[in-house]
Amino acid sequence: MKAVWLLVIFPAFGAVALGATPEPASTKPWTRHDPLGQAPQRLTDAWPLSDQQNQGGWVKYEPMSDEFEGHELDAKKWTVGIVGWPGRPPALFAPRNVTVADGKLHLTMRKEELPPAAQQQGYKGYTSAALHTNDSTVYGYFEVQAKPMNSGGSSSFWFVYDYDGTIGPLTEIDVFEICGKSKRFEHTYNMNLHAWKDGPRRVDYVDPGPRENEHIERHGEWHAPWRLADAYHVYGFAWTRDEIKFYVDGVVVRTVANTRWHEPLHLVFDSETMPEWFGMPKDEDLPSTFSVEYVRAWKKK
Repeated sequence: MKAVWLLVIFPAFGAVALGATPEPASTKPWTRHDPLGQAPQRLTDAWPLSDQQNQGGWVKYEPMSDEFEGHELDAKKWTVGIVGWPGRPPALFAPRNVTVADGKLHLTMRKEELPPAAQQQGYKGYTSAALHTNDSTVYGYFEVQAKPMNSGGSSSFWFVYDYDGTIGPLTEIDVFEICGKSKRFEHTYNMNLHAWKDGPRRVDYVDPGPRENEHIERHGEWHAPWRLADAYHVYGFAWTRDEIKFYVDGVVVRTVANTRWHEPLHLVFDSETMPEWFGMPKDEDLPSTFSVEYVRAWKKK
């Protein structure tokens, strides 16, 4: 990776982030509050599940697409870990926890002792996993087929900024942050948008700010009628200049006006301990694994 990210300063806080600016009334999002109903049938892998006739005019975007058919991660597309951020304590990101096998990407969380140097930084007793695309981009349709880990560790698919020496807007998009085993969260599909800091912009924004360290977020939840960790499902994300949509099994579950998210971002998969939000995973549930069958990306023609 060519630069150090600022995640060490602005980590992904999910729904528990503090100091967020209230949602402007004019950009209030819509979120589904009922089951999906009839999901679309998969006719072809060439297009998003939600658009099997390709009415959107999508073209495959290879730098962020991977079927994980080999025996190891494609280093031309992926970097393991997150530079500048070792993980959310107490779990430390460990490279060996990112593997490719059986045509899938696997991110594993483990109960294990850590060296003294890691413990001095607040990491103790657990390791987890993270990786991101080498490429960063803006706008498109992104789809994964995934199964969250069946424990209290997080399984997350998100996008984050790259710090290249020019301080621009610091933004983040959380397509999902799932806690697979929890009476409170195991049915909850968490989605969020973050704007951490303002800066030189590619386009004009609808929203004012944030200024200095002000934080804007757009959190939403859809509650599935099934346990999310029980099976693979298809999760989609459509990102345009005007609108952001989240999909489950090809059905839209949330729509948000795109008032600030116009900067190129990296695609990230990770697992974290989130003690203040999800609570800690039970040791007897570890190791546990978050698995991704594929990630596919498209751009407009």
